[in-house]
Amino acid sequence: MPLAQLISPQQLAERQQSGGLVILDCRFALEDPDYGLCSYAEGHIEGAQYADLERHLSGPVTKGVTGRHPLPAPDAFIRQLRAWGVNADSDIVLYDDGPGAYAARAWWLLAWLGKRDGVFILDGGLKTWHAAGFPLSLDAPVIEPGTFSGSPDNHLQLDAEHLQKRLGQPGLTLIDARAQPRFRGEVEPIDPVAGHIPGAQCAAFNENLGSDGRFLPADQLKQRFAAKLQDRSPDDLVAYCGSGVTACHNLFALCLAGYPLGKLYAGSWSEWITDPKREVATGD
Repeated sequence: MPLAQLISPQQLAERQQSGGLVILDCRFALEDPDYGLCSYAEGHIEGAQYADLERHLSGPVTKGVTGRHPLPAPDAFIRQLRAWGVNADSDIVLYDDGPGAYAARAWWLLAWLGKRDGVFILDGGLKTWHAAGFPLSLDAPVIEPGTFSGSPDNHLQLDAEHLQKRLGQPGLTLIDARAQPRFRGEVEPIDPVAGHIPGAQCAAFNENLGSDGRFLPADQLKQRFAAKLQDRSPDDLVAYCGSGVTACHNLFALCLAGYPLGKLYAGSWSEWITDPKREVATGD
């Protein structure tokens, strides 16, 4: 079974009839942390539970040390998965407003803890659900706690120290999911320092999507990332972004394209710049 799987609104509606799905609403807005929960309360896909980026999909921030969205402690996230009713054999559907970045963060966390089958992202998110004419619910589901147990696969991530040692090595492919203006250091609307990690290539995550907001076909995604990899091994690819969220979108898209799951530098740019000794690059 492929690691990265999409589900359409029509397929999800059909699957809902048979029950047994765990559906997580991952909507969030960096500029308004209450947006996701408020939106969930105003209407969500029937059976969905709310997964908050900062309360559930991230750990505590240590100012001047971590990035804006450090990984949650594995045991804490496993407890949360059980509270959501997740078992080892659960089928899980993740969605957000549409682009899929927050859903992809949840997908990566599940893969990190060993849940690598039966996990789907709703292609196009809630926007395509609306467009297909499917209803929303105001009801909070009644959940039977799950029994999921897992352990982190630390081969799937890289910390700042190890990334710094690898910079300049010929086999490394380092991709940055932020938009070109932020990558180049022309603007920085969130973090106090502009630019990118030396040697990185810009691979803006929204370019994984077509004009309809759905993921591009696998062959187009493969062409996109092949241009970044050149003749380097995909096993040595590291993805980052501002805080370890949209980088997961690139990792998901890479898997859709048939590549193996690359590594995440979870601290990303917001952690990298906490140490003034770490080099910063601007421009292309």
